[in-house]
Amino acid sequence: MRKLLWLVLSVIFVFGLSAAGQNKNSNGGSNAASTNTNKPKRGPIFRATTDQIKQAQAILRQRSFYTGEDTGKLNPDTRAGLKKYQEAEGIKVTGTLNKITLEKMAIPLTDRQKTM
Repeated sequence: MRKLLWLVLSVIFVFGLSAAGQNKNSNGGSNAASTNTNKPKRGPIFRATTDQIKQAQAILRQRSFYTGEDTGKLNPDTRAGLKKYQEAEGIKVTGTLNKITLEKMAIPLTDRQKTM
């Protein structure tokens, strides 16, 4: 009878350890997720207006970096032209209409963009 009791207690103990190990692993995942939320929040994202994009497309076309229409959208052709322009002007090549590129093109910034 004692052997049966010890066997049952041993089995319960083993299952208890197994369950505790699984809980520890699942808690680790939730702690890892909460650690990521402690990162500083990203600031506002700089976005060019439709008019700014149209002006940039016109400048890119004048410089033969872009052959498309002035759509006001940053399509792949516009981004490729921006990369060529940025490289030619010696500024960081991003393929985006960022503040530095707009200033280099002499395209006026909005009041909000000036504060970014």
